[in-house]
Amino acid sequence: MTSSSRSARKPLLISAGVALAAVTLGIVSWQATAPKEAASEPASASAPQAPDSRAELMKLARRDANDKLTTGRADAPVVLIEYSDFKCGYCGKFARDTEPELVKKYVEDGTLRIEWRNFPIFGAESEAAAKAAWAAGQQDRFAAFHAAAYAEGAKEKGFGEARLLEIAKEAGVPDLERFQRDMGGEQAAAAVRTDQEEGYRIGVTSTPSFLVNGQPIAGAQPDSVFTAAITKAKQAAQAAAAK
Repeated sequence: MTSSSRSARKPLLISAGVALAAVTLGIVSWQATAPKEAASEPASASAPQAPDSRAELMKLARRDANDKLTTGRADAPVVLIEYSDFKCGYCGKFARDTEPELVKKYVEDGTLRIEWRNFPIFGAESEAAAKAAWAAGQQDRFAAFHAAAYAEGAKEKGFGEARLLEIAKEAGVPDLERFQRDMGGEQAAAAVRTDQEEGYRIGVTSTPSFLVNGQPIAGAQPDSVFTAAITKAKQAAQAAAAK
């Protein structure tokens, strides 16, 4: 993972409701992925937001039962949205070290839903891997593809077409011809664009970046940061439901 200076950037069209949260995500993302000499202090997990900004960010949870790039119940009280790139080292760290524990602790008991957003920022291979992940998802193999693509040393092998096909085989994608068609099709490109545009609109500049029921978290933070955010979000959801 390199400095956020390599992150793709676009002009942001930000509504009043998410403006401050967008600034928060941009600053925190940069801190989480800045060069070592500029990141000697630990990155902050979040920052104060405008009263309505978190409510607006919470609306980004799609809760689509047919979404192939998710894990967890559509009606879970807490939704973690992850904006990630398969060529991002910190994204791989989160995928290997933190996410499995969140799944075991919170997804399996119905508390948490994780919604993936493809946010490729490191060039053509990032774009190709994002489309391949979407294509694997159409055959219900996204989770397995995600695990294989983020395995230790996987990104060093690159994400050329032949390599992506190898990952699909490793992930158990049953119809590899369909996988290749889907990967190169307009639906895959459109799905990736939708995710990217959502991220840019709220101010994501680096990967990984997260929203936990609207609370921004950036970078491969310690497990305790995610645990605290999920616990707080669950309590808030329960309190709201009780009213």
